Amino acid sequence: MTTEALPPAIADFFDATNAADRARFLAAFADDAVLDDWGHVYAGRDAIAGWNETDNMGVSSHLDVLGFEQQGGAYVVSIQVTGDGYNGGGSMTFSLDGDLISRVVIAG
Repeated sequence: MTTEALPPAIADFFDATNAADRARFLAAFADDAVLDDWGHVYAGRDAIAGWNETDNMGVSSHLDVLGFEQQGGAYVVSIQVTGDGYNGGGSMTFSLDGDLISRVVIAG
């Protein structure tokens, strides 16, 4: 599945990760965004940039979108991850503030 049907900021999260485009990745987030990776919380773009280096682009992650659904205003995206870090399936739940990502929750 492609990311075309997702809101642009969420599509940028995936497309930028797969292209290792750090600037585009961070630009998808609101300044005060929060990323929750299995209970490890990263608040703000600087913290999310750190997570990106240790758990995402820094370990050559490739994210395949398998599908998504809207639940109560959030987008729940099913994914498959490959790379030099975590490999396997899971889901990411995205909330938006306007056109930018305000929250991401990563779970299995």
